[in-house]
Amino acid sequence: MRIRVLLFGQLKDLIGRGEDYLELQPGSHLAEVLTHYGRRFPQFETLAPSIACSVNQEYASAATVLSEGDEVGLLPPVSGGKDEQPGNISLKKPETLRSLHCAILHGAIDLAAIRTEIARPEDGAVVMFDGVVRNNSHGRRTLFLDYEAYESMALNEMERLSQAALECFKVRDVRMVHRLGKLEIGETSIAIAVASAHRAAAFDACRWLIDTLKKTVPIWKKEHFEDGAVWADGEPFPDAIKAQK
Repeated sequence: MRIRVLLFGQLKDLIGRGEDYLELQPGSHLAEVLTHYGRRFPQFETLAPSIACSVNQEYASAATVLSEGDEVGLLPPVSGGKDEQPGNISLKKPETLRSLHCAILHGAIDLAAIRTEIARPEDGAVVMFDGVVRNNSHGRRTLFLDYEAYESMALNEMERLSQAALECFKVRDVRMVHRLGKLEIGETSIAIAVASAHRAAAFDACRWLIDTLKKTVPIWKKEHFEDGAVWADGEPFPDAIKAQK
């Protein structure tokens, strides 16, 4: 059987391409994909304990049985109202993916538009997080950042987090927007807005959203310096979604 393999971040650089196809025996497990690349690329074997995998855009364990035509993602650690309708976020940009509460785009994030979109007269608080590109990292001067993502899966995971925040923190509404591509110093990479009747729930939900996104959503950043570029050290995946579990 034939499967499609997508590679991201440092794994893409290591193997030399972002897409590959493998011929496997029927009934093969996801673990055999990891073994295949570990044999061909010794450094891949070193990274394997920190890798997460997906099958058809859902996180999957190494024991998952694969089928003909499956899409497997190999993922290094990530950097990463009731009357609204999908696509309602006021971000009129090309190359934008949208869900009910979230968007991924290749263009500037309009913070004012997000604030206007989410606000309602019944809210006592709108808490916004504006994640910006800083000019330094680990003592080195940063020139710019480059973000990439497993875009459709990233949007799905962001929407799941939004739905979880609405349920767990009892806030009224959530928006999350992440930008991809080249970002200059001072530009916004991610914006999160939470609207609620009370400020405590909005603060708690906003903090949980950014912290969890950084651990579970398949988005990666490459930092460009005067003397080269490196993929940023990512947050470790939770044990529950690592490929080895």
